[in-house]
Amino acid sequence: MTKPSHPLRAAVAAAVLLLPIAVFAQNVAIVNGKAVPKTRVDNLLQQAAKAGQKVGPEMEQQAKDQVVLREIYTQEAERKGMATSADYRAQMELARQSILIRELFEDFRKKHPVTDAEAKAEYDKFKAQAAGVEYRARHILVENEDEAKALLAKLKAGASFEELAKKNSKDPGSAENGGDLDFAKADAYVPEFGQALAKLKKGETTEAPVKTQFGWHIIRLDDTREAQFPAFEDVKPQLVQRMEQIKLQQYQEELRKAAKTDYKFAAE
Repeated sequence: MTKPSHPLRAAVAAAVLLLPIAVFAQNVAIVNGKAVPKTRVDNLLQQAAKAGQKVGPEMEQQAKDQVVLREIYTQEAERKGMATSADYRAQMELARQSILIRELFEDFRKKHPVTDAEAKAEYDKFKAQAAGVEYRARHILVENEDEAKALLAKLKAGASFEELAKKNSKDPGSAENGGDLDFAKADAYVPEFGQALAKLKKGETTEAPVKTQFGWHIIRLDDTREAQFPAFEDVKPQLVQRMEQIKLQQYQEELRKAAKTDYKFAAE
């Protein structure tokens, strides 16, 4: 067999010299003779990106530091025999299950996305339920009927509703605003209050105090409007997230019911 020519020998020698460099490029470092693969850094950065963090040079350096430190600490734990302990094995089993379950649910989410049509149908359902009249009311809440009647008399004599509410109302949420309750549907209030409110015309005040579980109310209707509802695009992300959770819960329930087990769950 003839010896390789000088150019061929040079190429072979160069390849041999470059081999350690190529191998090192796949590793972050060597710790006590053991390679720390770059894939560990890539995995950490992928997890950070999934969590919405911005991956840049600074984070890449932090990830490299982290994987090398982990290798140092892991080697020491293994040297002390901790990897063979029962507690370690138990925790590893829990971690294995948690990771698999997370991957299972993530796979389901990807394969069963909430479509725009589904989200729009859910939006329309909520919008229909919210349809109707909203009332902008003011009220003065007091503890007894006599006090309420005395305030009504002052109102009929020309006193300011807003000023009386500020001075006398026991409702801390509205008193400072002159009794203003902003816009709401009648069924948002306790029945007695809502029914009395719905009977009023704009600008009218209840002729007699209205008793509820909170005390005695004097109610004035300031305005009405058709119920307001946010645009579909404004609430779509929240709707999709809610529907994804519902789909996942249904999937989990299907798995539970399909499993053959003698265990009785608390909900059964």
